[in-house]
Amino acid sequence: MTDIVDELKWRGLFAQSTDEDALRKALADGPVTFYCGYDPTAASLHVGHLVQVLTMRRLQQAGLRPLALVGGATGQIGDPRPTAERTLNDPETVAQWVTRLRSQIEPFLSFEGENAAVMVNNLDWTAGMSAIEFLRDIGKHFRVNKMLTKESIARRLESDEGISYTEFSYQLLQSMDFLELYRRYGCTLQQGGSDQWGNLTAGLDLIHRLEPGAEVHALATPLMTKADGTKFGKSEGGAVWLDAGMTTPYAFYQFWLNVDDRDISRYMRILSFRTPAELEELEKVTEERPQARTAQRALAEELTTLVHGADQCAAVVAASKALFGQGELGELDEATLAAALSEVPHARVTELGPLVDLLVEAGLAPSKSGARRTVKEGGAYVNNVKAVDGEAAPAREELLHGRWLVLRRGKKNLAAIEVTAG
Repeated sequence: MTDIVDELKWRGLFAQSTDEDALRKALADGPVTFYCGYDPTAASLHVGHLVQVLTMRRLQQAGLRPLALVGGATGQIGDPRPTAERTLNDPETVAQWVTRLRSQIEPFLSFEGENAAVMVNNLDWTAGMSAIEFLRDIGKHFRVNKMLTKESIARRLESDEGISYTEFSYQLLQSMDFLELYRRYGCTLQQGGSDQWGNLTAGLDLIHRLEPGAEVHALATPLMTKADGTKFGKSEGGAVWLDAGMTTPYAFYQFWLNVDDRDISRYMRILSFRTPAELEELEKVTEERPQARTAQRALAEELTTLVHGADQCAAVVAASKALFGQGELGELDEATLAAALSEVPHARVTELGPLVDLLVEAGLAPSKSGARRTVKEGGAYVNNVKAVDGEAAPAREELLHGRWLVLRRGKKNLAAIEVTAG
């Protein structure tokens, strides 16, 4: 199992560990139980969480036993953000989100075999603990001066808002998680992002204080970044969620399809389960023919299949091709078409007027004269059919699912017209 360390390094997934040699020895002696935690501070995980979820999957495939913790307790507090206090959600909402996050994580792990995964909730060991017990049994072992050195806490202390005692105590709760999982499951490794390093090592320190001689480890993956300096996991509409009701499978697919050429090789190594040889071939193709977006397409299909299933992936691939004239728009189901068209400029009308008016309405032409010129030059399409008469109005029979027209100018400029009731 020590090969997994080398693979993580090759993939750019190994930011730091507490003691690499000791970790390699523990893996060689095996088996190793590890955990990674997720706080339900929203109704869904987003693509930024995929690094940890897929790393858990990768470690399990290498023979380690995963404990996936969804924090019903820590989710009611929230890890301190560098900028401002979190809004606390009520316990009922957090409990609902725990269930939703569990259902998103479970498909990535195997719950069978010798290293079967286990889902855990830290509310199980905190709900019955009194404040006195927490302060005596856990708080006694932490030094405030050391806690103040954590970057997010230090930044908050320097701000006008400061930090509440509630969020300041988050580190104690997360540290207690590692201690409890060590005692209950023999967990000796915590995995997390490098921004969690202070919390990861605090858990190790707590175990060392209360369980002398225990050998425990921390492994941090690097934070995902974007070459253009913007935050990974954000699109123009905000966060890219794993929940299909919050980010459609089509929008999810398009997010990966639009990854910057400067980022795609790094993202492929971190997120894809293709072999190193396959990834190196994709990197070569990207370097030679970046306009083909072969690597982006491969990653989009792989991750959409992992998150939403093969059928949904096939549907969005078909929609993506059909919108650009490489498939039959009429064969797309209504939900997939609606999701695809929600990602392009669109206009709502109650009646179908002349095509030139619709092109202007949809933003594909600056004026009627510009629209007429586009039609005359053969660059206007209605539902992938080249338009020949800009003054004619499309027939209602042409509406897809009785609602939409797909307009295109040239090869790449898309828009939609939705006909609504008056």
